[in-house]
Amino acid sequence: MYEIWLASNIVWEMALTVWPLLLAAAVAWLLLMTAAVRRPGARLRRALPAALLCAAAGAFAAFVIVPGAVGSSLGELGYWVDVANLAAIAAGCGVAVGAFAWPLAAIFRARAA
Repeated sequence: MYEIWLASNIVWEMALTVWPLLLAAAVAWLLLMTAAVRRPGARLRRALPAALLCAAAGAFAAFVIVPGAVGSSLGELGYWVDVANLAAIAAGCGVAVGAFAWPLAAIFRARAA
């Protein structure tokens, strides 16, 4: 249980150091969602499968790339907490990719139609 709280605290402290970037990303996402909702012919529900596919690809890519990016490797995952942390990081990256891909897919689908 200690490892979970430690990981949560580390994530919080890291988020505090980059909060302006997180705020900018949130504003950009809100602007994209607003543009997608207001665009004539844009259907967010129809764009969801494409966004989910992008999210899965982003999560897989993050799972493979993140260990090397921090100077480690997949072979170093010897403890279940390490695997859980990497899976959580990859899931977070996948959610972020999917969140931005969703309105973009809706806008591009409306443009193509």
